[in-house]
Amino acid sequence: MASRNSIDDYGLTLSDLDWSPQNRERQQPSAALGDNLHPPSSSSRQPISMRSTSPRAPESIPTTRDGLTREPNVVYIHESDRTVNRRLRGIHVFMITISGVLGAGLYIQSGTILRVAGPGAVLIAFTVMGLLAWMVMQCIGEFLALWPISGALVEYVAKFVDEDLGIAVGIAYWFTYSINFAALIVAAAGVLNFWDPGKAIQGTVIFFAVPLFLVLFNSFGVQIYGLTELLGGSLKILGILIVIISMITINLGAGNEGHIGTENYKHDLIFPYDARAANNWASALFMAFSIAAFAYVGVDITAATALEARPDKKRSSSQDTEGRDGGGPWPFISVRFVATWTSFLVWIIYFIAGIVMSLNVKWNDPNLPEASWIGSPVADQNPMGEATYNTDSGFVISAAMSGIPGLADMFTVVILITAVFSANTHLYVASRTLFGLTRRLRDSKWPLLAFFGKTNNYQVPVRAMFLSCFFLWVPFLYLSPDNSPNTTISSLLEVLSQMASVSCIIVWACECWAFIRFYHCLYLHRHEINASPQFARLRRFPEHGVEDLYPWRSHGQPVTMYLALFGCLFVLIVPDGSALWHHFAAPRFFSAYLAIICFVLIFLGIKIYRNWGNVEWRLEDLSRFVNVERKLRELDEIHDLATTRDTDVQEPTLRNLWGLM
Repeated sequence: MASRNSIDDYGLTLSDLDWSPQNRERQQPSAALGDNLHPPSSSSRQPISMRSTSPRAPESIPTTRDGLTREPNVVYIHESDRTVNRRLRGIHVFMITISGVLGAGLYIQSGTILRVAGPGAVLIAFTVMGLLAWMVMQCIGEFLALWPISGALVEYVAKFVDEDLGIAVGIAYWFTYSINFAALIVAAAGVLNFWDPGKAIQGTVIFFAVPLFLVLFNSFGVQIYGLTELLGGSLKILGILIVIISMITINLGAGNEGHIGTENYKHDLIFPYDARAANNWASALFMAFSIAAFAYVGVDITAATALEARPDKKRSSSQDTEGRDGGGPWPFISVRFVATWTSFLVWIIYFIAGIVMSLNVKWNDPNLPEASWIGSPVADQNPMGEATYNTDSGFVISAAMSGIPGLADMFTVVILITAVFSANTHLYVASRTLFGLTRRLRDSKWPLLAFFGKTNNYQVPVRAMFLSCFFLWVPFLYLSPDNSPNTTISSLLEVLSQMASVSCIIVWACECWAFIRFYHCLYLHRHEINASPQFARLRRFPEHGVEDLYPWRSHGQPVTMYLALFGCLFVLIVPDGSALWHHFAAPRFFSAYLAIICFVLIFLGIKIYRNWGNVEWRLEDLSRFVNVERKLRELDEIHDLATTRDTDVQEPTLRNLWGLM
């Protein structure tokens, strides 16, 4: 998937570039970023610099075994107990992203959209939000192709928009995945309700044993986590294929209902709406956009894995399809592949699944959830005398109505596995986001953050992982006997779950803003960049006769970045508030705007706290090249600190499992 202007097309290997890990100077990591700046040794075999970096010798040491140079696989933040392993390959990154985005939203949110706005809205909402996710990932993906660094989403905003806004983005991103971890645990309990196991089983197994197992399991190293996500992503893809094929079989007449075909489209409106939720179909469609947004939370997970991902394996030249810079499976699954294709593949899955579900289930089926997907489904006999089921999933409803023995149970197992593995992914992202924040907030004003920035002897940020379980009190509200539709507990669960998707859209908007400023910054200073060999890698706008080594140009720019920012702002302002158009209700208002209000307050609080007495209400100055040069060097400093020799890794011990000693 090499881009037209990638390094591959010029017949270069990574060893030809001095920003490659193989050609970095041997030197011990410094105590802090930017300390001990000095030029490289004159004995270095590196060519004239073709990278945007500071004059200092990079902090990386490749390991040598049996005469072969190996990729460094440990990331040093600063001290020995602030390290993580770089063991995730491209296939792991792809599967982690797939596992994060193919969650319970596919199976449950689709039913909610069908009930609120009909089958047409299911297809439109998933398509529009999928396109928005793809455009956002074009911006983030191009950033990652240049700087695959820890705390990537924080650093991009901090460098090109505002330092304090970057910290607020990191907190919002952590909140998104931390609360989603709890929400998916609740969703797993809701799925389990199909068998009516009782609240004792739900409380002990789903709300206690499962989160505890996930935390303990992930404490033993990212290698194990990567294998787990590879298994989980494969099971999810296999599960959705089984569900889609089974739904098609039901539609063709395998169940008790006989051949269904397009009967639900012929005899019912394709664009109906629930009058209890919306005044018209347009407002119902906007509500569907807001609901579908949750289903795409996770396409940005590629940025969170950059800290522990190995460098891309590339062909040595565009003509040499055999030679590779390093071995390993799936060498061409990289950041550019994940950014370009993940959201597209997920959209295809959502679109096909939405079609078969809407063909088999009537839009006004009383079993479908009316608004909140996280509440407790209750199987009361409806006024029409039709059978009801303890599930919020339109797929399980269709399987149950078909009467095929065991099919509904199999669908329930698939959804349960999906929810648990998605929760595992969201816990990983939340912990790594918090871990990345500690580097930026390690000063005298944030002493507590340093505690959560340390790893155990398996190079896992377990302390950050435990703090990311902060919202695990939320699932226990589900066990309350007062948890039913239109109650305070149900409203609280709905508000918290909706806040997560709103926070994610806020982060997307900030990343698009950062990329817009970065794009125009490179264009403004294109002459200086083209004239500087040290900035060869950042020549996005090469002039005639200048060698182009820009790693990857995302698709459709600059139109894509503006559409992505506009789409994010539109979703935050219009669809999220569309539920209020029918009638005002406090839970609906807080679901739509509480995350935005909290984000603004957090940003203002950080701005005032970190700059007390000297608050400057202006964006980062990108008009002067000297400022831009410093920012680009700082980003490379973070990248340079990302590798060191694996012989420095401490031996894992049981005593250090908890990362608390």
